[in-house]
Amino acid sequence: MNTLFLQGAAAGTAGTGGNWSFLVMMLLIFVVMWLFMIRPQQKKQKEINNWRNSLKKGDRIVTVGGIYGTVVEVKEIFLIIEVTDGVKLRVDKSSVVRDTTDLQSTK
Repeated sequence: MNTLFLQGAAAGTAGTGGNWSFLVMMLLIFVVMWLFMIRPQQKKQKEINNWRNSLKKGDRIVTVGGIYGTVVEVKEIFLIIEVTDGVKLRVDKSSVVRDTTDLQSTK
């Protein structure tokens, strides 16, 4: 009977060690995912937000919808862009995705 009790105690200790190794493995997986997926995405988003906040009059941009324009006025949360001569649009800053100042003019 004592041997049965000792076998049960030994099995319980092995199960606890298995739980710890599982938790450590899950923690390592989360750390690797954070380093290779979440952190770079957060860094990229921060750079995009800084670029959007640095837009100024005269910058040529493209919106999410594919509208090309030149920044005429910069406000807190939106921009006024000129699409063609005399045609101005108000767009949200978050809809601006690319700077085309360096590209050739299509006019």
